[in-house]
Amino acid sequence: MVNRERVRELTERLRETEKELYRELKNEEDKVSCDFATERIGLWDYIRRGKISYWLSAPVIYGMIVPAVILDCCVTIYQAVCFPIYGIPKVRRSDYIVIDRHRLPYLNALQKLNCAYCGYFNGLIDYVREIASRTEEFWCPIRHSRRVRGVPTRYWHFMRYGDGKDLMKRWKKLREELKKEGEER
Repeated sequence: MVNRERVRELTERLRETEKELYRELKNEEDKVSCDFATERIGLWDYIRRGKISYWLSAPVIYGMIVPAVILDCCVTIYQAVCFPIYGIPKVRRSDYIVIDRHRLPYLNALQKLNCAYCGYFNGLIDYVREIASRTEEFWCPIRHSRRVRGVPTRYWHFMRYGDGKDLMKRWKKLREELKKEGEER
């Protein structure tokens, strides 16, 4: 049987390590400087230097924005309708989707567009993942039978695969803990 308190300690250490990493990166950001006039690559130079294969793949990459926006709308509606019914705290979209790199003066227009696209798309995936993770914790908080890469932190609090002892009691406790997350905000 897994020691739930030990799992909580380890996940808290992960969170603290992540906070420490952000603090370290923030210190680095404070020291960053560059000469925008020499660092900036003009739009036409940037286009001219690009490989033809990059330009040919651009419609495929940018075509993905359509399903991404549809996914964004669907998941946002899903949590707006369902989460209040179940008492699951809503995920703040702005915590995940950050589009700010387009303000960097040393990027040309195309680089800014690319950065906005990536900020949206990667943030959207993280936003969707958190909504799915909270849903999974509410409806099926059972770990998988084999190792899964890149699981959300809350996954480690799920019940062990094949351990059905006191299932409903533990399930109820996990739901209560999930609901408390919203109260702590």
